[in-house]
Amino acid sequence: MVSVRLENIVKKFGNFTALDNVNLEIKDGEFMALLGPSGSGKSTLLYTIAGIYKPTSGRVYFDEKDVTELPPKERNVGLVFQNWALYPHMTVYKNIAFPLELRKVPREEIERKVRDVAKMLHIEKLLDRYPWQLSGGQQQRVAIARALVKEPDVLLLDEPLSNLDALLRLEVRAELKRLQKDLGITAVYVTHDQAEALAMADRIAVIREGKILQVGTPDEVYYKPKYKFVGGFLGNPPMNFLEARIEDGKLVITEESSIPIPSQYKDIISKVNVKEVLIGFRPHDARVIKGIGEGIVGEVYSFEPLGREQIVTVSVNEEIVKVFAPEGETFTFGEKVTIEINEDSIVLFDKKSEKALELLS
Repeated sequence: MVSVRLENIVKKFGNFTALDNVNLEIKDGEFMALLGPSGSGKSTLLYTIAGIYKPTSGRVYFDEKDVTELPPKERNVGLVFQNWALYPHMTVYKNIAFPLELRKVPREEIERKVRDVAKMLHIEKLLDRYPWQLSGGQQQRVAIARALVKEPDVLLLDEPLSNLDALLRLEVRAELKRLQKDLGITAVYVTHDQAEALAMADRIAVIREGKILQVGTPDEVYYKPKYKFVGGFLGNPPMNFLEARIEDGKLVITEESSIPIPSQYKDIISKVNVKEVLIGFRPHDARVIKGIGEGIVGEVYSFEPLGREQIVTVSVNEEIVKVFAPEGETFTFGEKVTIEINEDSIVLFDKKSEKALELLS
């Protein structure tokens, strides 16, 4: 097990900058998720850690050892790809054993290690089969076993569950998280699925256009996003945003909609020179009250029953806001409602820079 440190990593492909001055520390035994949309640079960052890509500038350290110039085979990393990349002409046993055979490990040791890792991943009865005889979930377990059998210092996973159906994905991600903790291995997990990142990671690095916007625990990036993008990328439904102007100690959204400045922001607003903000809040941190009252007034746009609860979509000054409501409550299209937000859960962003106000103070 090792820690990983990236210092001022820049990676260019011609004139395109895929990674722009990335700094990141991954602790020994930590499960780090690299989360971002397609094309954000998260896979490029993973392959830079692996040694498949050499950075244009910057350094990569495993513990205190500079591995920037080392090829992948000398970094002792295990890689699991999105498409599994199994050899179709080899049995499951041979696929798992292949990295050890390349290292010329003794046959008895290969036998022991393959059977141990196969048992760990519940595929010990599949060792004589070929990949085409396996389900998607079984093939993914084989790919993970092949990465683990050589006892890597760092396990690198590039969207390994994206080709599985939804129920199987839930099952395998739970197994993968348990396995990583049991082994105590340092893991870096690339995904565009925020639910996966929130469920599995010790910490999440949110990446956009080659830059890391925020690194934190799932709770930190979910409840205290430092950028509007982070709040809008995490959560299902994601964070709501409403434009407001600061007037007389209030956040004014429309003539009939305003709320007091949250107490936690009074000192910050007095320090920073902003007149227009974005009010950010999570759907479960607000409630819908029928009729016009004190708060944010809008009209019911739609409602979606989800069993124990429902999502009510409200139109506020042509902006769409989603709020959870109890299952038994009934709404009609177009009716006037008031949204009341838990003051403690509000996050305010500068309208121009889209940064959280805390970053400006």
